[in-house]
Amino acid sequence: MSRILTTHVGSLPREQDVVDMIFAQDDGRAVDDAEFERVIGAAVADRVQHQVEAGVDLVSDGEMSKIGYATYVRHRLSGFELGDYPRATPADLDAFPTFRDRQVASGAGPKYKRPVCRGPITYANPEPLRRDLAALHAAVDGRDDLTGAFMNAPSPGIVALFLPNEHYASTDDYLAALAAAMRAEYEAIVAAGFTLQIDAPDLAMGRHIMYRDQPDDVFVERIATHIDALNDALTDIPADRVRLHICWGNYEGPHHFDIGVSKIIGQVLRSKPQTLLFEAANPRHAHEWKVWRDAPIPDDKVLAPGVIDTSTNYIEHPELVAERLGRFVDIVGTERVVAGTDCGFGTWAGFGPIDHDICWAKLAALAEGAALASGNSPPEEVT
Repeated sequence: MSRILTTHVGSLPREQDVVDMIFAQDDGRAVDDAEFERVIGAAVADRVQHQVEAGVDLVSDGEMSKIGYATYVRHRLSGFELGDYPRATPADLDAFPTFRDRQVASGAGPKYKRPVCRGPITYANPEPLRRDLAALHAAVDGRDDLTGAFMNAPSPGIVALFLPNEHYASTDDYLAALAAAMRAEYEAIVAAGFTLQIDAPDLAMGRHIMYRDQPDDVFVERIATHIDALNDALTDIPADRVRLHICWGNYEGPHHFDIGVSKIIGQVLRSKPQTLLFEAANPRHAHEWKVWRDAPIPDDKVLAPGVIDTSTNYIEHPELVAERLGRFVDIVGTERVVAGTDCGFGTWAGFGPIDHDICWAKLAALAEGAALASGNSPPEEVT
């Protein structure tokens, strides 16, 4: 029986020196380039080491250099400037204002400036990407204790969700411009020898944020355009070099407005990336493994279900992880299942509900559960 490989969605907790450096850069304060590379490079090396020690096979740089998984693009793309738009709020939180306001008052929400598109978009500054690629190469090259490495980049649709458009005549035009510009980043990541992960919460979370006032059928029609833009940007990249992450928002909340997988799976399966990462552990979506069981999944698709929740500090028992993985093994076979997480552990710099040390313990439980599901004895049981 083949061994089930392990991975996660990408972002990891950042230490305070990294957070301070990122916020200084984002605020426009003077940051010494050499010091920035030293701090971020050391952080990437440390995060890779922690991943390997936890038993992760397919590792990332933890998104150490990024303030957020989508808003960071304003430092790379032309056409953006800071605006005064309020933070995008999910409809499910607005439905419970007492809870929402308590979260805001406690500082539980991410802190970021919201860029606005006010000019033509081009990939104008490749230097930050060059530094990210160099840091990940330095951390993984020559190691024989990992299987592979990936790097995250946002989908055109999630950039459109978080960064409002005041320049292009329509959302479709905006998506097309973003896809054309982000193609450079996508292709550079793959050319550097890494797997590209596209983060596309717009395909699910977009329902209760970007398209919150539209019915489900209109949302499904709209994400078809999002997927068309993404597929176009991936034209020259082989499908097996790309993975796609969809989610409904990595935050504690009611999530009762989350659109069901059954309504979007047809569009998701139409996307080019071979590997699909999706939520399958949290209480709102754990039951939807049945939708994947009943769907016409193409023979070339690999499923990487989230079997670890990233919004709670519970450490999942390895036997629960194995049980969750077994459902997907029954659907597509061991060779086409990768053990993943619902979302990232450090979606926004300086913000995240998961304790740093608990993050590594959860990933260790993931690895032990994957070993159990593969028919192997895990090296050490988490009790």
